[in-house]
Amino acid sequence: MGNWKLNGNKAMVAQLITALQAPATQHPNVAVAVCPPVLFLGQAQALLTDSPIALGAQDVDIHDQGAFTGENSAHMYTEFGVQYVLVGHSERRTLHGESDAMVAAKFRAAQDAGLTPVLCIGETLAQFEAGETQAVVERQLHEVIAHCGIESFANAVIAYEPVWAIGTGKTATPEIAQGVHAAIRAFLANLDAKVADGVQILYGGSVKGSSAAGLFAMADIDGALVGGAALQADEFAAIISAG
Repeated sequence: MGNWKLNGNKAMVAQLITALQAPATQHPNVAVAVCPPVLFLGQAQALLTDSPIALGAQDVDIHDQGAFTGENSAHMYTEFGVQYVLVGHSERRTLHGESDAMVAAKFRAAQDAGLTPVLCIGETLAQFEAGETQAVVERQLHEVIAHCGIESFANAVIAYEPVWAIGTGKTATPEIAQGVHAAIRAFLANLDAKVADGVQILYGGSVKGSSAAGLFAMADIDGALVGGAALQADEFAAIISAG
């Protein structure tokens, strides 16, 4: 899943989506999705007609309608063919002050509209160095479970994104990432083993074509939430191929 963040223009959207069609088609067993800025969802929808590439959004409001200037509701996204929506991305938590409770409310709003939420969880560098990774991700998961129930993860994706590895060029080793992914799955399994076994857990920490294969070889890493590399067709194609 490519998260384009605040990047793009009409020409870039057309070029990138067109370039990704072939690698996505060549690897039918790999689920591929892109999350462009909201202004380009209509253009992306048209370009993705009859395509194996799914469309995602980067954020969602907790309200369905009303006096909430600048926001976009989950039901609005469904009119543009959106299937996935990111909730709780570290940049939303940090730059916009979104609490665990707010993220859980967005998770529920997405599911209520029939979208699949991609719950982003992860720790900061200070938390990582203090050995607090597991406590942080469990706290973030628990808030969603408290609001929506463990069964909600049967229709959701989890993206573990160590904040210290986003946009820094640093990447957790496959072994470090696998350890956290396994702990996430074990935490869920204590509540529902079937849900834990079925949920997709993506790794989202500066994934590149050169690092993807090593990460995907790990037992509990089911894919990647890709940032900067998702804006480069060749890089993203290499990640798709590694899947």
